[in-house]
Amino acid sequence: MTGSYTYTFEDIRNRPVAVIGAGTLGRRIALMFASRGATVRIYARRAEQHAEAMQYVTDNLPNLLYDRGFGEIGVAVGTSSLEEALDGAWLAVESVPEKLEIKIPLWGRIDQAAPPDTIFATNSSSFPSRLMAEKVRDKSRLCNTHFYMPPQFNALDLMSDGETDRGLLDTLLTVLPEFGVHPFEARRECTGFIFNRVWAAIKRESLAVVAEGVARPEDVDGMFKVNWRVPAGPFQTMDLVGLDVVLDIENHYIEEFPYLPKHARDLLQEYVDAGKLGVKTGEGFYTYPKP
Repeated sequence: MTGSYTYTFEDIRNRPVAVIGAGTLGRRIALMFASRGATVRIYARRAEQHAEAMQYVTDNLPNLLYDRGFGEIGVAVGTSSLEEALDGAWLAVESVPEKLEIKIPLWGRIDQAAPPDTIFATNSSSFPSRLMAEKVRDKSRLCNTHFYMPPQFNALDLMSDGETDRGLLDTLLTVLPEFGVHPFEARRECTGFIFNRVWAAIKRESLAVVAEGVARPEDVDGMFKVNWRVPAGPFQTMDLVGLDVVLDIENHYIEEFPYLPKHARDLLQEYVDAGKLGVKTGEGFYTYPKP
C-alpha cells in the first residue's frame, strides 16, 4: 500500500498530526504542531499520560505564539486509541522510549492503522529509521525527524531510511519551518545524525571529567555558560532530557563504537539506578521542584 507523500503547507494545514508518545519530547513536539491552528492528536496508552501532555500544550501554546510572533492556537487531543490518533493524519511522529523492541512492533501497528498518504517519522535520538522499518510495508514513507528540545531548541535532524521518497523529504524541508521547526538533512545514514553526533562527544567528555573527579557538574556547566553564553550547560541539558534516556542513547552508541570509554556510562548508570533521572523525578545532577 503506497501513497503520495509530497505536500505544500496549504495541502496539510487543516489536517491533523499524530504524535505517538506523550513523554518529555512527545508533548513538546505536539506543542509545535498545535501552533498553526490545526489539531494534534497525542497517543499514549494511559489516560493520565496524554492528559498531562494535553495540559502542557494548553499551558505553553500562548507563550510560544507570543515569543515566536506568528501562528494560531490549535487543538491538542489525547487518545488511547492508535486508530483514532492516526485518522486523517498527514504526519505521524513516533516518540517512544529508545528501544527497538518497542519501536519495531509499534511501527507495524501504525502501518496497519494509518491512511495510505500519512508520512511516517521517528523521533529516535540515535537509531536510523532503517532499523525499525521491518513491519512497514512501504519503506519510502518512513524517515528520521529528530527533534531536540522545542520550543527552546528548534533544529531538527532529517534523515532517510535508505528508501525514503525524495518528495517526502523535500516536503518536510519546506513545511516544517511553518511550525517553527528548522530541518537539516543528513546526506547519508549516520548514528547520531548531525548535531547529536557532535553533542555526543561533548556530553561524553563532560561526563568523563566528572567521573574522573576533575570537575563538578556545576563547574562544567558554568564554563559553558560563561564562554559560550548559553542558558544551560551539558549537565543541565542531560537532566532536562532525562538521564535514563541519555543512558539508553549511550548504550546504543557503544554497540556501534565499542572503543568508547566506559566510565561516562557508569556515572549515568549510578544516577539511573538511584532513580535520579533529572527534572522529571526532581533530582539528577541537580535538584528541582518535585513534579
